[in-house]
Amino acid sequence: MFFIGQLLIWAITFYTWVIILNVAISWLVVFRVLDVGNPKARNLLKLMAKLTDPVMKPVQKYVPAIGGIDISPIIVIIGLQILASLVAHLFFRGAYYY
Repeated sequence: MFFIGQLLIWAITFYTWVIILNVAISWLVVFRVLDVGNPKARNLLKLMAKLTDPVMKPVQKYVPAIGGIDISPIIVIIGLQILASLVAHLFFRGAYYY
C-alpha cells in the first residue's frame, strides 16, 4: 500500500508541475517570447492543452476570470494539494511523504 500511495502522490505532484508549466508557457505566449507561428511551439501548446484541459475547462466554466486573470490554475492546484493530503492520510496514516 505504501508504494501505491507514493505513486499517487508522485502523479499528483507531477500534474501540479504540468499545470505550473502550462501557466508559464501561456505567459510566454502573451508576452510574445514564444511565437505561436512556430510549429514546435504550436505542438507544445497543443500537448499542454491535451494534458491540462480535461481538468481546467470544467473549473473555468464555473470560476470566471477576475480582471482578465484566470485563477482556475490556482484552484486546481489547491484541489490537487487537498487530494494529496487525503491520499497521504489514507495510505500513510497521516504522514505526508514525498
